[in-house]
Amino acid sequence: MLFFTSFSKGGCIDQAIDPSESPQKNQQGHTTETNYPCLACGKYFYNSSTLRRHMRTHTGERPYHCSECGRSFSHSGNLRSHQVIHTGERPYHCLVCGKSFSQPGGLAKHQRTHTGEKPFHCTFTECGKSFSKLEHLQTHHRTHTGEKPYPCSSDCGRRFSNSGQLTQHMRTHTGERPYHCSECLKTFSHPGALKDHQRIHSGERPYVCAVSACGKSFINSGALKKHSQTHTGEKPHCCSDCGRGFSQLAHLQAHQRTHTGERPYHCSLCWKSFIQQGHLDRHRRIHLAVDTPEDQLSPSISPDQHIRPIDDPPNVFDEETVPEQPVHTELMSDLE
Repeated sequence: MLFFTSFSKGGCIDQAIDPSESPQKNQQGHTTETNYPCLACGKYFYNSSTLRRHMRTHTGERPYHCSECGRSFSHSGNLRSHQVIHTGERPYHCLVCGKSFSQPGGLAKHQRTHTGEKPFHCTFTECGKSFSKLEHLQTHHRTHTGEKPYPCSSDCGRRFSNSGQLTQHMRTHTGERPYHCSECLKTFSHPGALKDHQRIHSGERPYVCAVSACGKSFINSGALKKHSQTHTGEKPHCCSDCGRGFSQLAHLQAHQRTHTGERPYHCSLCWKSFIQQGHLDRHRRIHLAVDTPEDQLSPSISPDQHIRPIDDPPNVFDEETVPEQPVHTELMSDLE
């Protein structure tokens, strides 16, 4: 079996031919002469010009140059396809939604968003995932191989499996937050965080608990995952000191302060400190004036304006004097 090269607008396509059929016409109408072999790889071509074009794949020769940006190409057809980037021409149109593209390959990729086609399949055993784009499959493969070819250029030494992750990570060093909320002007370092935040304004809560008797919904998948652990009893966050498990990382961090003695939440009136913000909030209520119940505080006045300091905190603020108040039951059960 031998080979010939046919040409399309996008470049050459090497195809196998049978020399016993020579010199017949192949399906493209070319004469299948086998007089022009490639000395590098052994393929045969039906004329010298196709052989010369093929040889550029071995030599790296790129004789066709873009006058706008200086990029070079091995085939004139590739140069013509590239030049539409500069002209703004987008001759390839989607018949479903009307979007247009500069390259036929870009249109083909886009059309898969309508058809749902995912022709690129993961070859790892028992994975079975498939993707609409080759680059997505290549990124996915790294979850199996552990390859992380994109290193952070700062001193943190972290590496990432794709360039998008690296770009988002670099913003933790630069402080860049290019995504802005049009409702409240908050800014975010990546578009996913902005999208989640905007649901606070819209009220959209698309992530629904699968437990039919629960019915709770959330603005992002992370919040749903944390909530689901209250049903499954899963406690993946374990204390390295005592081995206790917690359903959420924040609960573990609060628990660890019972070992370290850290009490980062301070009362500004009596100097007491607490391991949780909730404990501080509950404590501050004992400073409220007796004649000003908390549920009667004026909405136009800060709660601090109703607070009165007490002169002898060491004798007054025994833990048992703190009145019972509603707390987040899951967190408290974790911390007991």
